Amino acid sequence: MVKNTFISGFSQEEKEENRGSVEFQVFSFTNKIRRLTSHLQLHRKDYLSQRGLRQILGKRQRLLAYLSKKSRVRYKELIGRLDIRELKTH
Repeated sequence: MVKNTFISGFSQEEKEENRGSVEFQVFSFTNKIRRLTSHLQLHRKDYLSQRGLRQILGKRQRLLAYLSKKSRVRYKELIGRLDIRELKTH
């Protein structure tokens, strides 16, 4: 049920054409992050899942940093669509 609500953000045609795009990768990482956080709320001592979550968060952060450098408009649109926080700037 939860998965279907997030997948509806991308139409079937967009998924088939642009699986390698930065937006789709961030979208799929966000789905994985939401699934893992709900899992970790039940299983607090699952340290391997915590490690996997940190790795996925790092990958998503790097992709978002890349996208913000390349196209600020696409970055802002993606942040708004997925309802995630903006990157911290140093």
